[in-house]
Amino acid sequence: MLKENETFADLLAAYRSIWNNRLLETGENGCEEILTNAIKRELLDENSHPRVRKTCYEKFYSAIKRVTESPLKPEMKSALITLHVEIMGKIS
Repeated sequence: MLKENETFADLLAAYRSIWNNRLLETGENGCEEILTNAIKRELLDENSHPRVRKTCYEKFYSAIKRVTESPLKPEMKSALITLHVEIMGKIS
């Protein structure tokens, strides 16, 4: 999935840069686990109150739109979108 010059640490840094108020500590867990859990929570809308949650498809659209409109390099955008697609496939 990742090209050799992209690491999960790079992807996590990119994710943090476009989702501002997300504190994603990399304590005992590795960058891959932190990032995949954050994307899964994002797609399941677990960061919102249950009464205002959106469907995973609405959240997927919002996430992809945010990534594509971000100032990230095209390779980083592609890698983040690929990761979102993979995780969406697992949860839907």
